[in-house]
Amino acid sequence: PSISFNGYECGALKRLSRPLASNWVWKKKVFCCKMSSESPSLTHTITLPNKPNEPVHIVAAPGVSHSDFWNAVESSLLKQWLHNLQTDNGILADGTMTLRQVLVQGVDMFGKRIGFLKFKADIFHKETGKKIPGIVFARGPAVAVLILLESEGETYAVLTEQVDAGSLQARVPLGRIILELPAGMLDDNKGDFVGTAVREVEEETGIKLNVEDLVDLTAFLDSTTGCRVFPSGGGCDEEISIFLYRGVVDKEIITQLQGKETGLREHGELIKVRVVPYKKLWHTTADCQVLVAVALFEMAMKEGLLPTLPT
Repeated sequence: PSISFNGYECGALKRLSRPLASNWVWKKKVFCCKMSSESPSLTHTITLPNKPNEPVHIVAAPGVSHSDFWNAVESSLLKQWLHNLQTDNGILADGTMTLRQVLVQGVDMFGKRIGFLKFKADIFHKETGKKIPGIVFARGPAVAVLILLESEGETYAVLTEQVDAGSLQARVPLGRIILELPAGMLDDNKGDFVGTAVREVEEETGIKLNVEDLVDLTAFLDSTTGCRVFPSGGGCDEEISIFLYRGVVDKEIITQLQGKETGLREHGELIKVRVVPYKKLWHTTADCQVLVAVALFEMAMKEGLLPTLPT
């Protein structure tokens, strides 16, 4: 059965909306044929709102299908990245850089939507002509939740461990097993960060929360940061909102959570819940989201930004 921890007021939830730019100029779709035995390449040209005289060519790399290419062109992942380039602290904001081409190299569909998008951006410094590194793995916004449960004078953190068919499965990109916060990607471009956080907690731990139960720890960052954290800005666009839930429970709840198996089986998920004493959390796992969450929580506590935990 699901475990519900409700009724604790954790203060007002702070959120930051970042709407996608909607005023792109999309020019006529063009198929460019090469005089060779290779298949024709797909090409599309756009003009950024602030750069009307600097057309950007979006090109499909060999092996990218027609449908994948146009899914990429129309995706919120690409549009958000283009928007980010032109924000106040964007790479193209001061006019010294120019974006000439985006080469779409790979598209991974999650059902009917793009889950991951890989592309190469040709961005040049106008004065020197030098090209800056521009390989991008786009996966978009995500959330993670630090769950702290107090029981009999001890505070515990609730973590997850990925499991497959009853045996441990490493995170393939890492090649190893790690303990993580309950977390997940946003399913669309509507920006429902807190709703996604509540859903992921229930799916991965069985704990049912309400929207008002959560405090957005990343909202305490300066507004110029975008109020998100960026775990790997050198290669990935991922931006994460980290939320906090604090509650008081009976020791029986801690026992029930330890080793509990959860996850959406229809999506191939099998997750095991792990409960760790909070005082040991910072050196229990090397997961970036855990360590950032601990830092944000500790600083927010130090600055008196969090409400008192109910007794």
